[in-house]
Amino acid sequence: MSKPGVVACCPPMATSRIPAESAVPLSQAFKALGDPIRLQLMSMIASAEGGEICVCDLTPAFEISGPTISHHLKVLREAGLVDAERRASWVYYRPRPEMMRRLATLLAIDETVSP
Repeated sequence: MSKPGVVACCPPMATSRIPAESAVPLSQAFKALGDPIRLQLMSMIASAEGGEICVCDLTPAFEISGPTISHHLKVLREAGLVDAERRASWVYYRPRPEMMRRLATLLAIDETVSP
């Protein structure tokens, strides 16, 4: 039995069709990253020193309201791209490497094969 939010791994789409059961969660992750604010947030979270970042460090990087940042972070969480942990009054975010690997694998191109 798999964990909730964990997508079965699949080969690169350049080599085979994406299984139907994997298409929905993978497309949700890509859709979440399709927003420029969420893409920037994901970049900040994924590149954070120590592997995690406090929402208090994310919010000042944008000229949008705290509730709007919270909404974008919720979308990233629901898409399985980040995990969150509340500590006292702050929430810390860290990337979910397994989902990032799945997205990267799906987009991988074998450069040794000519088109």
